[in-house]
Amino acid sequence: MSDLGHKAIMAENIQRLMDSRGINRNKICADLGLKYTTFTDWVKGNTYPRIDKIELLANYFGVPKSELVEKYTDGYYTDREAAEFAEYLRTRPGARMLFSAAKDISKEDMEKAVEYIELLKLKHK
Repeated sequence: MSDLGHKAIMAENIQRLMDSRGINRNKICADLGLKYTTFTDWVKGNTYPRIDKIELLANYFGVPKSELVEKYTDGYYTDREAAEFAEYLRTRPGARMLFSAAKDISKEDMEKAVEYIELLKLKHK
């Protein structure tokens, strides 16, 4: 694969990870001490980061380096959002339990549970 292909894959993977976590360029640059213009070049596929920066990004996103440098395939799922949600449920037992419980309760009880969770979120801000 050409260097251009690698840059495009890296750019797509960084953007996917940013989107899935609701993180923007400014936050990543501030958190990691990166120059905004340098990071923007990676996101746009203009340049390719050095291996130490790839490792820094992988650690930041909590993914293996391969998830940044290789073409993203989500295996079973054709929808990336569904794949990311499935992975979230797989790696977080508490979330899995909430999801399972949601299948077995009434719509009204689900609405009450969501309201309660929203209150908990506000309490911890």
